Amino acid sequence: MMMLVIGGASCGKSAYAEEAARKGPVPRYYLAAMRPYGEKGLRRVERHRALRAGKGFETIERYTDLASLTLPPPDTDGSGIKEKRGTVLLECVGNLTANEMFDEEGNMSDPADRVVRGVAHLKDLCRLLVVVTNNVGSDGVEYAESTRAYISSLGKINAALAAAADTVVEVVAGIPVLLKGELPV
Repeated sequence: MMMLVIGGASCGKSAYAEEAARKGPVPRYYLAAMRPYGEKGLRRVERHRALRAGKGFETIERYTDLASLTLPPPDTDGSGIKEKRGTVLLECVGNLTANEMFDEEGNMSDPADRVVRGVAHLKDLCRLLVVVTNNVGSDGVEYAESTRAYISSLGKINAALAAAADTVVEVVAGIPVLLKGELPV
């Protein structure tokens, strides 16, 4: 099952997604896609780590190339039969998109296919995938060309992920609004 949680900045989407993931099957993985740049980025990552400490997540930091990520499947009953892992919380597609879009030298490419393929791969690895993403493109502000390209790519990615998801929830001012499927939390 895949759940997409979308919302604006600081709207409560991450807290909602985390709570949904905590109700999912074990083991639980927190897949962190934010590449920490500078002191401010490092502080933000540390704050997020502290917020989820003791909540039963194993953190995996992965900034690009989700399609090659492996989670060893558990052998739950000793039979040698492997099954999908428990729960993966991907935080967040906005960061992943930026990481995939701009290389180390600042060259830009369209990351949509890579990101969507990577999320589909994650969905195949686990029983519950909770994906957090940012709602972009509705503010009507004019941006630089590279920012417009990012917003366009993330918009395409969000549409593809929403189509693939079993449940889509938009979090507005801390309130989950069901867009597709059923609310698990």
